[in-house]
Amino acid sequence: MKRRLWGALTLLLTLIAPATQAAEYFDAYGLAPASAALDLGAQPLGYPSGVISAVMARDRILAKALVAAKRPLKVHFFRRGADIVPMLADGRVDAALLGDMPTLLAAAEGRIWIAGLVKQTSTAIVAKGGLQVSDLVGKRIAYVEASSAHLTLLQGLAAAGISQTQVRLVAMGVSEMPAALQRGEIDAFAAWEPAPTIALGHSEKNHIVFRSHSSDYFVIRRDLAQQSPLAAQHLLAGYLRAIEWMRRAQPNLERAASWALADTRAFAPLPTIPGKAGRESQSVTLAQIAAITRREILDVPSAPVIVFNPAEPPLRSEFEFLVKLGKLPAQAQWAEVQAALAYPGLAQVQAQARAFALLSFDYAD
Repeated sequence: MKRRLWGALTLLLTLIAPATQAAEYFDAYGLAPASAALDLGAQPLGYPSGVISAVMARDRILAKALVAAKRPLKVHFFRRGADIVPMLADGRVDAALLGDMPTLLAAAEGRIWIAGLVKQTSTAIVAKGGLQVSDLVGKRIAYVEASSAHLTLLQGLAAAGISQTQVRLVAMGVSEMPAALQRGEIDAFAAWEPAPTIALGHSEKNHIVFRSHSSDYFVIRRDLAQQSPLAAQHLLAGYLRAIEWMRRAQPNLERAASWALADTRAFAPLPTIPGKAGRESQSVTLAQIAAITRREILDVPSAPVIVFNPAEPPLRSEFEFLVKLGKLPAQAQWAEVQAALAYPGLAQVQAQARAFALLSFDYAD
């Protein structure tokens, strides 16, 4: 069964390979299985995920602990979670911050632990003009393949009784979507924050036509937890510390937002949005990044712990929906995802708060 499931997953990853192979930006990272470094995959084009990774990357306590564990931290930027999934599968990346659909792709073959919550919110379809989801037949809709927003798009179309073949899907980077909508190159897009906030802030004609529950997760390879348990625990401590530090004071959150924006700009130029009188403006502000981060993770009382509702386990409905649409391997078993969600690592680190310096903070600008 494992061999058949891995074969099916490989086939699925092959289907999304054209975008991955074209995105050769990560070839320069020199990632290789079983490297000495602890390689963390981050997505600086999305918030609050990019904010959390920005704080972790600047954590001196985490850096020192991982050097002592002989697994020095290296953070690598990716445009989308689907680019990270194959690297988690073969060991080139040890941990990552992923959306729900990439998390399910990674968990389906049983090689990762789903360690904690990174975001809990809704992902949106944004349209221009008077369009509703039911009006999107024949329209151009931008999306990111195999992303949480792709899942939202599929759910929105299904709710309106529209098939994927009845719309014109346009593969596009999430940071490019608001400007493309403003220029009239697309009629709608499906995206995570900050793209919806940017689009709504630049035109009263833009509005959200569909929302769907969306969550991001912090995942680690099971091999990391087995072969370098102390390094895995220190990484989880850095993740817990980042969220606690931002919760403690607004200036901390604003400082984290500035780091995240710096990471975003270093990775990809922020597009400008056409405005009134020919003026253009930057696409996102520090205040917006801070507000998104507070709303989508810091104000979630349980975060970063994943809350389990026996009647509706996390990711179960998304899993069943994607299997039904053929977006996950037919042989994918919910038991693999359920097992990945049962990882006790976060609770173990929280129980040793002093040993892992969870209430100590030292960050480098």
